Amino acid sequence: MVYNLMKILIVENVGMSDKRYDFFEKTYLTMFSILPTLYARHIAAITPKHHSVEIINERYKKIDFSQNYDIVHINFTTSNAPRAYQIADSFRANGIKVVLSGLHASAIPEEAKEHADSILLGYGELNWLDFLKDCEQDTIKPLYDNVPYSDKIGLPPTNIDLPGLVLTGAVEATRGCPYRCEFCRETNVAGGSKFYARPISDVVDEIESLPQKAFTFYDTSLTIDPIYTKKLFNNIKGLKKRFSCNGNVDILARDKNLVSLSKQAGCVSWLVGFESFNQSTLDGVSKRTNIVQEYQKAVDNIHDNDMVVIGCFMFGFDTDTPNVFDDTFLMVNELGIDAADFLVLTPFPGTPLFDKLKKQDRILTFDWGKYNMKNVVFEPKNMSSKELFDGVINLYKRYYSFNHSLKRSLRSMGYGMYPFSIVLERNFMGYLNKRKLKKINKN
Repeated sequence: MVYNLMKILIVENVGMSDKRYDFFEKTYLTMFSILPTLYARHIAAITPKHHSVEIINERYKKIDFSQNYDIVHINFTTSNAPRAYQIADSFRANGIKVVLSGLHASAIPEEAKEHADSILLGYGELNWLDFLKDCEQDTIKPLYDNVPYSDKIGLPPTNIDLPGLVLTGAVEATRGCPYRCEFCRETNVAGGSKFYARPISDVVDEIESLPQKAFTFYDTSLTIDPIYTKKLFNNIKGLKKRFSCNGNVDILARDKNLVSLSKQAGCVSWLVGFESFNQSTLDGVSKRTNIVQEYQKAVDNIHDNDMVVIGCFMFGFDTDTPNVFDDTFLMVNELGIDAADFLVLTPFPGTPLFDKLKKQDRILTFDWGKYNMKNVVFEPKNMSSKELFDGVINLYKRYYSFNHSLKRSLRSMGYGMYPFSIVLERNFMGYLNKRKLKKINKN
């Protein structure tokens, strides 16, 4: 059978659950365009227009398994794998072709193959086009290798279309990260360590066309290529947009010009992966961009330009002891970070960390649903798994207490309305994470 005009369903990985958000959660998430990835949007954007494409986020809309789709494409990460496989098996039972993509399918294709007709390795975008060509001729292959980006075939545009009121748009200017930290699933996926930057004119046009005043750069880091980023910032100065982005300590501490340009371009916040205050910890996981002595300088440079700092920290490294939680609480407050994420180190399949811990027989469970950076799925070296989990919960309780959250929010008012709103939003998210961890603890 030859497929020419195909009815395609793309299931994005936010919806990998049979439980949908309540009204409050749904309204909050759509307002701020909180998505774990833009891949489903990219895939939809590059699909030839003669095909019919529908995107479903299962948390907003129930999947109708009786629909006669030609192809169902499910893009998912590790913690979503159990639900992704359920959806895939249900459609295949109805004789519908299923293709799987995303970080987990790329890391363990032999597992994913049991639930799909084809697997797209890597980011699963450009090889999607190869899959569609083969599907039109009914000659699909079980595995499609990653297709690298080039000047001729670049990163696709973002196609954002969410239900409800969306206050924050999303853009991706660059893809990939060359640093390959031991725990990072994005840079250790096929093609993930190769850095690619879209033509600046394309990015500027996309930002200009966004209906929203504010947006988020979904790039892994906008400090990997400072020359490119400075050109980009100079070109979007006149658009009068406001945005948030990710960056690394080294450039944010040393390149005052880039930080200043980001403010002029409309930046209101930087998310920085500090990860740890222990230099030996950072060196041990190949976090080459981080020197602890530069942390304060990076934070000061951002604050001096009236932008806020969102810090990300992980716990459970082999160098961590039970004292790490108290030490982190003191240092985070000393640095003056405006909001923070506290995560449980998670050995995702496909990463050197997973391979190491599996070889050492320290993986406690292969229940992928627990691989969400909130559960402890391996045996820590210098503390018990309970001490690790309890330590993260208690850190959330202390950091996101009412008094501390109020103090940070009031302090951020001096940076302006947008930075202040970011701090309020992030502190609210911290409160939600605290509630989720409490539920996990009860279970």
